[in-house]
Amino acid sequence: MNNELQLAVPLGDLAAYNAATRQIPILTAEQEHALALRLFEDNDLKAAQKLVVSHLRFVAHIARSYSGYGLSEADLIQEGSIGLMKAVKRFDPYKGVRLVSFAVYWIRAEIHEFVLRNWRIVKIATTKAQRKLFFNLRRSKKRLAWFNKEEVESVAKDLGVSTKDVYEMESRLTGSDIGFDNSNDDDDSDFVYPSPATYLEDMSHEPSAAVEKENHSEYENTRLKNALATLDERSQDIVKRRWLDETKSTLQDLASQYSISAERIRQLENNAIKKLRHAMA
Repeated sequence: MNNELQLAVPLGDLAAYNAATRQIPILTAEQEHALALRLFEDNDLKAAQKLVVSHLRFVAHIARSYSGYGLSEADLIQEGSIGLMKAVKRFDPYKGVRLVSFAVYWIRAEIHEFVLRNWRIVKIATTKAQRKLFFNLRRSKKRLAWFNKEEVESVAKDLGVSTKDVYEMESRLTGSDIGFDNSNDDDDSDFVYPSPATYLEDMSHEPSAAVEKENHSEYENTRLKNALATLDERSQDIVKRRWLDETKSTLQDLASQYSISAERIRQLENNAIKKLRHAMA
């Protein structure tokens, strides 16, 4: 198996990579258990390598099921391989399950993260519920048109979410990224697909906004100054030198000045910050 262990994630010919992974023998339950024991008990990295390489064909199989997202299959395989390595690292041979059953979660999790990071420039799913809805909603679509009311209610019931969540995610899925300033030689392009630059205003230089920002800054500075006045002189000095001065002092600098330990300085600093937060609340 020495030659087989030189196999890496796909960098060139994907067909050749897939063919190479299919040439690697599948481990028997006994072989897998023996290798997993060597890794679990002795941290044998050679055993870990053999476990990873023998399951690369499985990673490629899972990665192909995500081809509908328009992402490179090689990239999907690479991310799935990272998930496989994480699974091998955490695999417990005493649980009585095969590695493939345990690894599928880790492989899919890494691929899911990659899809969500790269499918659109703007993130469309950030919470756990949204991620679940994102992948299941794509699988639930039977046609290209928008869901009707009955389909939305059926999907919401199946996934345990509200119909509002389904409508919102469907809108995100059917949208597309556009540049802020879509410069195009076609004179009619802005009429058909107006870029945000044509209708969004930059309000940052408005006189009223500048005055409001300045007033708010002065107000916050006054609040901070009043809050600092409630601290004792030593605490004030510690906070100013640790947080407000341009050149920040270290804990050890202050410890040497006050002839106490750096840990005591840290405690005084934390207590002072708590008092400041309470005073400014």
